[in-house]
Amino acid sequence: MDTVTLQRNFEGYVNTPLLWCDAPVYGLKPYVMGSYSIEHHIIPNGKNLRLGKLVEQFVFHEMAADPSCIILAKNIQIQDDKLTIGELDALLVTNTGPVHLEIIYKFYLYDPDVGDSELAHWIGPNRKDALVQKLNKLKEKQLPLLYHPKTQPLIKKLGLNASDIQQQVLFKAQLFLPLHFRGDAFSQLNLECVNGFYCNSADLAQFKAHLFYIPSKLNWIMDPDDNVSWLDYEDFMVDVMVWLHEHRSPLCWLKTGTYIKKFFVVWW
Repeated sequence: MDTVTLQRNFEGYVNTPLLWCDAPVYGLKPYVMGSYSIEHHIIPNGKNLRLGKLVEQFVFHEMAADPSCIILAKNIQIQDDKLTIGELDALLVTNTGPVHLEIIYKFYLYDPDVGDSELAHWIGPNRKDALVQKLNKLKEKQLPLLYHPKTQPLIKKLGLNASDIQQQVLFKAQLFLPLHFRGDAFSQLNLECVNGFYCNSADLAQFKAHLFYIPSKLNWIMDPDDNVSWLDYEDFMVDVMVWLHEHRSPLCWLKTGTYIKKFFVVWW
């Protein structure tokens, strides 16, 4: 990934709001980053990183510039002999004390026909994961790892006690509503996370007069920009159908005049 693309992805990460930022959701307390300016910082190398690992590097880079936060350890693998039990994303010291932090960045689509609660309606673009699944994994697997017997030597080596460590999540997300959705989708989550819509291939005919772009998955984080090779409707349909035939839902950009919007085309 070249420097310009890396910077644009970093800016997209910084501009993505927390999925919740006040009261805990699902019993999970949010980690709120201190004030920070992105103009004066060189972005770390993002070469050969998956999207999730790239986001982690962005978080650690941002924290390094935050005087209210000290990173004690990151990407800590907990092992039982040669078996890896799990990984702690980070252990920090903040103004409020030590923190075990888990980092999440997700894309969720609102499907009112799935689940029976506000949180259960949010699913991944390919329907393989869901917000509630991730929240359960955090509560039942990732956060309890702090208290595992095999984790205690590390914690003691850092001069900490597990009982004194707060557990928080830095959960950023881009949310997408159904095309022409009219309704009250949620109250628990941050409305500012809504970043576009989703539709199926049959809905695309109404956008024949517009231009399109399909970024690579590693660039889904970045904010839309006009400086790309735009496709007309016919060429876009050829490309997008390749994704859909493989049961993959691509994130796309839609350009109308000077206005650019993100959206997903779903195969389901």
